[in-house]
Amino acid sequence: MPQPGPSAPSPLEEGLGHRFQDPALLRAALTPPSAGLPEDNQRLEFLGDSVLHLCVSVLVYREHPQWAEGALSKLRGLLVCTDALHQWAKDLGIELGRGPRSPRKPGAVDLRNPLADAVEALLAAVFLDVQAGGGDAFGAVQAIVERRFLQEVREAYVGIWEARDSKTTLQERAAALTLPPPVYELVGRTGPDHAPSFTVQVSLGERAATATAGTLKRAQTEAARALLLCLQCLPSL
Repeated sequence: MPQPGPSAPSPLEEGLGHRFQDPALLRAALTPPSAGLPEDNQRLEFLGDSVLHLCVSVLVYREHPQWAEGALSKLRGLLVCTDALHQWAKDLGIELGRGPRSPRKPGAVDLRNPLADAVEALLAAVFLDVQAGGGDAFGAVQAIVERRFLQEVREAYVGIWEARDSKTTLQERAAALTLPPPVYELVGRTGPDHAPSFTVQVSLGERAATATAGTLKRAQTEAARALLLCLQCLPSL
């Protein structure tokens, strides 16, 4: 009687380009501490954060040999920030493990940070899975990181972070103008708990701008971007 063949890789494994030999590592990587299960992904996240930073550092260092250290650091920061990892998690279709403390209603909590953490945990899980099999653990993760970021790194230019990381850019602009740091104020919150809308005003000196978004952080980012656009229209600044 023929023996059944191995099961097909999951869509997540196909997206990563890695087939797990130890499924327990994959389950742990997808289990947030908030689930209330005995084994969660905090330790994997710790390892994955370091592995990810090293892989991205190698990539940006290799692809931009003429850039100074500060520019390399800022580009790396764009690639490993919460927003970038959250988008990667969505593209992979990550579904977090659920446990006794998980909210019953989908969308009851903001999953941006847990999903970003799960990406780091997944990279650590790949590292450990390959290492246990005697393979090139760092090379395996490096390949995954390059598939995700290589084109973006190659197309990056000095100053791209000013367009994307508007909060940091605004703070640096304030320091250059010898002004106090920008002040962010939540001026409104509407909508149900599962789909809130936040309105934030940011002030810098005598000037201010307002923006609305689905998360407080995104509203702050958009408000900072709007104020930067206003400042660019003022020749004296």
